[in-house]
Amino acid sequence: MNSSALVWFRRDLRCDDHAALYHALRRFERVYCVFFFDTDILDTLPSRQDRRVEFIHASIVALDEALRALALRSGAPGGGLIVRYGPAADGVVRLAQSLGVQEVLVNRDYEPQAIARDRRVAQALGSLGIAFSDYKDQVLLDRDEVLTQQGHPYSVFTPYKRAWLQKLDAFQLKPYPVERHAHHLAAPPASEPLPSLEDLGFARSNLRDLPIPTGMQGAEKLLQDFLPRMRAYHEARDFPGRKGVSYLSVHLRFGTVSIRRLAALARQQAVQGDEGAQTWLSELAWRDFYFMILHHHPHVVAQSFRPEYDRVVWDEAPELLRAWCEASTGYPLVDAAMRQLHQTGYMHNRLRMVVASFLTKDLGIDWRRGERHFAEHLNDYDLAANNGGWQWAASTGCDAQPWFRIFNPVTQSQRFDPDGHFIRRYVPELAKLPAKHIHFPAAMKPLELQACGVRLGETYPAPVVDHASARQRTLMRFHFLREENGPRNASDT
Repeated sequence: MNSSALVWFRRDLRCDDHAALYHALRRFERVYCVFFFDTDILDTLPSRQDRRVEFIHASIVALDEALRALALRSGAPGGGLIVRYGPAADGVVRLAQSLGVQEVLVNRDYEPQAIARDRRVAQALGSLGIAFSDYKDQVLLDRDEVLTQQGHPYSVFTPYKRAWLQKLDAFQLKPYPVERHAHHLAAPPASEPLPSLEDLGFARSNLRDLPIPTGMQGAEKLLQDFLPRMRAYHEARDFPGRKGVSYLSVHLRFGTVSIRRLAALARQQAVQGDEGAQTWLSELAWRDFYFMILHHHPHVVAQSFRPEYDRVVWDEAPELLRAWCEASTGYPLVDAAMRQLHQTGYMHNRLRMVVASFLTKDLGIDWRRGERHFAEHLNDYDLAANNGGWQWAASTGCDAQPWFRIFNPVTQSQRFDPDGHFIRRYVPELAKLPAKHIHFPAAMKPLELQACGVRLGETYPAPVVDHASARQRTLMRFHFLREENGPRNASDT
C-alpha cells in the first residue's frame, strides 16, 4: 500500500458514497482531504453576496465535522478538512507537494473550463512525480457509457433514456463503502481554522430565511420529506403552487447527496410500476444526458447544438430584456417566476420552460442572454443542464422543443396555476383579482381592475408584447427551417 494521497473535493461535498474518497482510502495509508474556495471562480461572481457561496460554506463546515466524526468512529487519530482560499489549480499542486503525497484523487468534472483546469493540474503534478486520477461520481453513466449501435453519442433524449435504463444495473447504483476504510483518514497538517464567510470577502445573503437546508444533513432532510411524495411526482411536478418536486437540485449540484442513492431509491419503486418514481428517474436520466452532450459537444456553451440554428436572427431589444429581467412583462406567471428566482435563487422547472420560451419566442431575444441571467441567480446553476434547458426552449439545441411549438404564457398559467396561488404569492399586487382574470389582467376592463386595486401601467405593467403577434414573428424568424424541412403546423401550448 502506498503511503499518502490527497482527495480534492469540488462539487462533491459529502463523505458517504464518494468515489474518489473511497479509492483513496482503500489504496493509501494516509488520506488528506482538501477544499479550495477557488478565487478563479469566486472573483468572476457579480456580487459578494451570493447564496451559492453561502450554501457551499455551510456545507464545507458540515463536511469537516462529518469527516472528523467518521475518523473518530473508525478509531483514526485524524480526520477533518483542509480548507484553503486562492487559485485552486496552483494551490492543490503546492499542497500535494508540501504534504508529500503520491497521488491526488478527484471526482470527474465535465465542464470545458474544469476539464482544462484538471489537465493543467495533472501535468503540473506529473512533473513532480505525483499522479492524478479522476472518477465518475456526479453522474450515473458518463461520457461513452451510453452510445448508439453505431458507437456514436445520442442527440435525442428518448432513445438515450431507453439505452440508459438498460445499462443502469445494480452495479452502477452500488454505493462506495467509505466507512469501511475510514481509519486511513489523516488529520490536517496544522491547526488551520476554517475561514468564515466574511474571511472570504462575502456577506450574508437571505439564505437563512429560506427553506434551503445545507450540507449532507440538509440533503437527507429533503430526501426523507420527498420519498413519501415520490409516488405522486408525475402528477404534481408541473404545478408551482404545489409541493410536488424534491427540491434536491442544489444538493445534486454541489454533491451533498449521492446521485447513486437517489437513483437506487427511484429505481426500486419504478420497477414495481410506480409512475411517479419512473418519471423522477427520467429526470435523473435527463441530467446525465446533458452532461453527456456537454462532454461530446463543448461548443454548445456558446453556440447552437446544430450549426444551422446559429442562422436564427435574434432581436436587440434592451427594454424588453430589462422587463423580463425585472419581472415587469405584464404576464403574471412569467413575472411571478422571475420574482421567485430573484428572491430565493430557485425557480420551479415548469416555470423555467415558460420564462425561457417567453424570452426567446415572445420577446425574440437570444437564449444566451437568458442563460447568463440564470447563471447569475440560480442556486442550482449547472452549465450542462442550464444550457440544455435553454437550447431546448429556444429550439436551437439537441432534442429541442420544435421551433413551431410556442408556449402560451396565459394558457400555461391557466393550466398549471389555475387558482393563481403561485401568482398571488409572488405578485401580491394582483392578489384581489378573481382566478379567471389573474392570468392576464390586461383582458379586464379598467373599472374591474380598479375595483381590485390594480391600475394597469401603474401598479402592475401592461403586457410588453402581444402574444399572438409575437408568435407570428417567431414563425417568421425560423422561416428558413420551414423552407429546408417543409411546412409544419404551428402549435401554441
